[in-house]
Amino acid sequence: MHTKDSVDSPAREEQWAIWMRAALANDADAYRRFLEDVTPYLRSMARRRCEPRSAPGSEVEDVVQEMLLAVHLKRGSWDQTRPIGPWLSTIARNKMVDILRQRVRHESVPIEDVAATLASKNPRDAPEHGDLERLLKRLGEPQRSIVQSLSLDGHSVRDTATRLNMTEGAISVALHRAVKKLASMYRNNF
Repeated sequence: MHTKDSVDSPAREEQWAIWMRAALANDADAYRRFLEDVTPYLRSMARRRCEPRSAPGSEVEDVVQEMLLAVHLKRGSWDQTRPIGPWLSTIARNKMVDILRQRVRHESVPIEDVAATLASKNPRDAPEHGDLERLLKRLGEPQRSIVQSLSLDGHSVRDTATRLNMTEGAISVALHRAVKKLASMYRNNF
């Protein structure tokens, strides 16, 4: 069974295995050929995973380089009696997860963008007051307090951060996540 990230050709996978076996026996030319041939496969995998997150092309190439480095560092862990495709896919997928987690941790959201999302241009798109209260009750803390403070009470990010003993960046990220959660709940008729 092939997944989206599986190798598309048994012959290709066998060639990779031949080159990797030679590389592990210190054949630098075979290793170079392996890396050159596997790079488009890794790039395709990275592109599929990065594009839905609107990652720029330069970030895709950074991800490919990180994947290649992970393959290089873990090349000795490949069991030469087993297919190389699943081993390669696992390393690449694990590296993608690491990179995406890191990206989420460093993601910043301008508060103006979130505030604009909250302000509905069309009154029919806005939830009724009772709906809003029910939606807010379904949010956990501190998201509920943040949405209440910023969106309903009109307090600034700085004031809210001080009152909740959080950084302004943490307030922005929590608000962004709360808005996404509220929108999802509202679309699904909470």
